[in-house]
Amino acid sequence: MQVTSGFKEYKILDVGDGEKLESWNGVVLRRPDPEVIWPKTKTVWKSDATYNRSNKGGGAWKSENNVPSSWQIHYKELTFNLKLMGFKHTGLFPEQASNWDIIIEKIKKSNREVKVLNLFAYTGGASVAALYAGASVVHVDSSRGMVDWAKENVKSSGLDNKSIRYIVDDVKKFVAREIRRGNKYDIIIMDPPSFGRGSSGEVWDIEKDLYNLVKSCNEILTDDPLMFLINSYTTGLSLSVLENILKLTIVKNHGGHVVKDEIGLPIDDSDLILPCGIFARWEK
Repeated sequence: MQVTSGFKEYKILDVGDGEKLESWNGVVLRRPDPEVIWPKTKTVWKSDATYNRSNKGGGAWKSENNVPSSWQIHYKELTFNLKLMGFKHTGLFPEQASNWDIIIEKIKKSNREVKVLNLFAYTGGASVAALYAGASVVHVDSSRGMVDWAKENVKSSGLDNKSIRYIVDDVKKFVAREIRRGNKYDIIIMDPPSFGRGSSGEVWDIEKDLYNLVKSCNEILTDDPLMFLINSYTTGLSLSVLENILKLTIVKNHGGHVVKDEIGLPIDDSDLILPCGIFARWEK
């Protein structure tokens, strides 16, 4: 498993009974986690806010202390803005920090100008990492709110003078236009949801659309690409599915190999690792 271990301002304090207790730069949050099917190890949990699920679907945060409307967390030289969101999230997936490290290393070691395309880019963790490493970035998400949040993260990290384009658009339509325009990228990153809608109501279904999207992305890779990374949090989607898609598309055209694994976070005062998702990464 690829484990993120260098996030000093984020900790999983305990897990159990379908929940996790986390410290986000001193703000302690209690949230559901379907991966946690074993009992708690600590009998008393104290949190600043708890996310309670609704019987009708979704849920809401309940604050026990005065949680700020927004606050910041740092990973090495990167700064991210956090908020309590409606569907139990904070705007950041800390387990992705291990992927940010790989992105940064790949760009810095390339000794060339690098163009990065970040699809389903959310609040821009990977975009910030790529900018920090010296790449130019195109950041694409169908939600204007998420793109505006990404702009905040770039600015807070002191990178707003770097080369980045923010695009609010349906990912499939954007890639099709890039093919027609002849634009090329050295690194493509994507974090596709299980299901979603584009900026004009376009439907995304990972089971129906992922293969064709990756196949299309072949046409916007440079002749000597560096990396193609797919992250997934879709329940039931196998690592081998992501690997096979990359082998049938990117490896077929560019050679190289695929690394696939789970991604996880350490649990404090324990030798346990909490699984948080999967990834498959193509590289030369």
